[in-house]
Amino acid sequence: MDDFALQDALLAGESCIRLAAFAGVFAIMVSWELLQPRRVQSIGRGIRWPSNLGIVLIDTLVVRVLFPTAAVGFAMLAERRGWGLFNLLGLRWWLTVPLAVVILDLAIYFQHVVFHAVPALWRLHRMHHADLEFDVTTGIRFHPVEVVLSMLIKLIVVTALGLPPAGVLIFEVLLNATSMFNHGNVRVSPSIDRVLRWFVVTPDMHRVHHSIDARETNSNFGFNLPWWDRLFGTYRSQPAAGHDAMTIGIEQFRDPRELRLDRMLLQPWRDEVGHYPLGYRESEG
Repeated sequence: MDDFALQDALLAGESCIRLAAFAGVFAIMVSWELLQPRRVQSIGRGIRWPSNLGIVLIDTLVVRVLFPTAAVGFAMLAERRGWGLFNLLGLRWWLTVPLAVVILDLAIYFQHVVFHAVPALWRLHRMHHADLEFDVTTGIRFHPVEVVLSMLIKLIVVTALGLPPAGVLIFEVLLNATSMFNHGNVRVSPSIDRVLRWFVVTPDMHRVHHSIDARETNSNFGFNLPWWDRLFGTYRSQPAAGHDAMTIGIEQFRDPRELRLDRMLLQPWRDEVGHYPLGYRESEG
């Protein structure tokens, strides 16, 4: 089987690989949350989960319509046409695959910071933060417009650098899995967490990012690798109020009715932008 045939097989199986990984990790995290919850939730799953899972379905349909081959397909096209830095340099796969995972993770970190820094982009991203509880479904709750913009950014990085299809697929699977993991309402012993957060973003580390306190919201931007927050000075080890007492969410959209799918979709165009964007303050008076 030649390289193009292998690529065609990879592209054909991409959806199945991602779906299987999603279903497996989701099932594990739900079971873990039921057995060892980190926080007592005041708003039940029956109120939040239909909308959070509904937004996943919408996001998936939008991406598949606008980008039928997704990022993996663009990586294959770039490889066949010789586009991008890695393809021009002719680097070996054992170097480009892990580099692709690290580079894409760094790109997602900077994208995340930018979506907090630019008020118009924060309006889109804040739907993710407006969840009033923090669990596995929070990690897959993103506005469709943000998902489309994120995919466009990813395609630019993939094409410009000529990232290998296998590396892109591995990153996509890892990002989805770690997002569900680090948003999990699960208990990890402090001794394990202290070690684990040097290698992957843990639930206790990322929960800080979902604090109602803007200083904590604008920290711990990493989704997969934890190194970027430490390197760029955005790391915060613990919430000031403690994990049990901290308030999840943002100052707007505190009414549980805002957890309805229709209201979630309209949140970017409602209410003031607030004081969460980095360096941004509403004018007074």
